[in-house]
Amino acid sequence: MEPKHQRRVRYKGTHPKRYDEKYKELNPELYPETIEKVIKKGSTPVGMHLSIMVNEILEFLDIQEGQIGLDCTLGYGGHTLKMLERLNHTGHLYALDIDPIESVKTKERLLNKGYGEDALTIKHCNFKNIDFISREVGLFDFVLADLGVSSMQIDNPERGFSYKKEGPLDLRLNPQKGIPASQRLKELNKAQLEQLLIENSDEPYAKEIAGNIDSYLKAGQPIETTIQLYKIIEKSLSFISGNERKEVVKKSAARVFQALRIEVNSEFDVLYEFMEKLPFILKPGGKAVILTFHSGEDRIVKKAFKEMKNLGIYSDVAREVIRPGKEECRINSRAKSTKMRWAIKA
Repeated sequence: MEPKHQRRVRYKGTHPKRYDEKYKELNPELYPETIEKVIKKGSTPVGMHLSIMVNEILEFLDIQEGQIGLDCTLGYGGHTLKMLERLNHTGHLYALDIDPIESVKTKERLLNKGYGEDALTIKHCNFKNIDFISREVGLFDFVLADLGVSSMQIDNPERGFSYKKEGPLDLRLNPQKGIPASQRLKELNKAQLEQLLIENSDEPYAKEIAGNIDSYLKAGQPIETTIQLYKIIEKSLSFISGNERKEVVKKSAARVFQALRIEVNSEFDVLYEFMEKLPFILKPGGKAVILTFHSGEDRIVKKAFKEMKNLGIYSDVAREVIRPGKEECRINSRAKSTKMRWAIKA
């Protein structure tokens, strides 16, 4: 019996506006021309993720056939695919992801491109547990960790990662574990929240925003959605006048959401643990690349690489941070904050 034909979602106007209505972008394989137009305009298609600094990563890793590699942050699988192409169905690539929603989609996407379990093994675990993976499969020739949040997570309003769309204030990379940001806010007092905003995102208006959030919660007013939080941030900065206010509010909102995401996912703790374990899963001469997206992450990576180089654990590390080129930043605005660092095991 043939499956019943599914009609696409209807929408108002000439172009779909809501996430679930963008049927072309959510099915990129069926509409390659539309996807190409969106990317050429400098936008990331909904439901997709444009991998950052692919050429720079591949140039440094210099992947050879037969090698064993680890992609610590599978995401949409863009970096993974390019590394698999270099391995050319020899050796093996392992990939990790804690997102139970997107990892399933990515596995199917890569399988459709010809990379099954003979070439790729995907494990649903946090990349802080790389030592357990290494005990199971051995040491690695190369390791990549792209610490950015995937565009698919940002674009889906149900995940609560963006202040631009109405959705539950969640921000968990794995929505099946831990507590959402809305609940974490209720557990923090004003001083703790202010400190969190400073440490996790260098927010210059941390005091004002933390005070206003605290006042709302004490008054019994819920902060359960992304837009509710955005409006509180906007009100907190009402003392800023003139044309600059709108841009200041946007930047502060991005930093507040970043700080809360780091908190609910314990991202700094995870990164510290990962950096301690990283050299001990690499073969002698093995290479590691890490992409970071804000100053807090980069400080942790830079310090760990430098200390372990001084101890002789790494034979060499990147002396200067590597940034994406102007053309890549034009095509993909989400690449602008990217910093790449590398290390080679002694």
